[in-house]
Amino acid sequence: MKEGKNIVKVGMKSKDKKSGENPMREIRIERIVLSVGGVKDALEKGHKLLKKISKEKPAKRMTAKRIPGFGIRPKLEVGTMVTLRGEKAEALLKRLLSAVDNRVRKKQIAKNHFSFGIKEYIEIPGEEYDRDIGMIGLNVTVVFSRRGKRVRIKKIKKGKFPERQNISEEEIMKFMKDKFQMEAI
Repeated sequence: MKEGKNIVKVGMKSKDKKSGENPMREIRIERIVLSVGGVKDALEKGHKLLKKISKEKPAKRMTAKRIPGFGIRPKLEVGTMVTLRGEKAEALLKRLLSAVDNRVRKKQIAKNHFSFGIKEYIEIPGEEYDRDIGMIGLNVTVVFSRRGKRVRIKKIKKGKFPERQNISEEEIMKFMKDKFQMEAI
């Protein structure tokens, strides 16, 4: 009796081999970044808004250069942002997309990401007007990636990241249409 034919290799995934899908080509949402710009009172209102929407602590952003024409000096706080990842980010993205009727312009989609703005936060389902915040909007950026991105980012033995690993605008539109019913106009 020949036992060699009945041996099953443990480390291989047979369904990936049969279906022909490469797991390294799978597109995923890496992170969602919510941001608001402003100085002094507007910055504090934006900070409260991001904390209310994301249920996370936002970080403030400071300037590095001096531009006297705009009244900008080094270490002046000019914006606030919060980054979300995982399931929480996807759940929030559904709410944020419904605020813009699941529509994004094609010019807002770029390689590896897309961005859109919400004019007033009360357009987001489930959000109510807050007197302390007033009427302000926010910017949303959704960043996509494929597995293997760390090769380009790591510090030691940094590798090359081929162009085919980047996610094109068409792939982003197809992914968002399949997963979130978003359409690009």
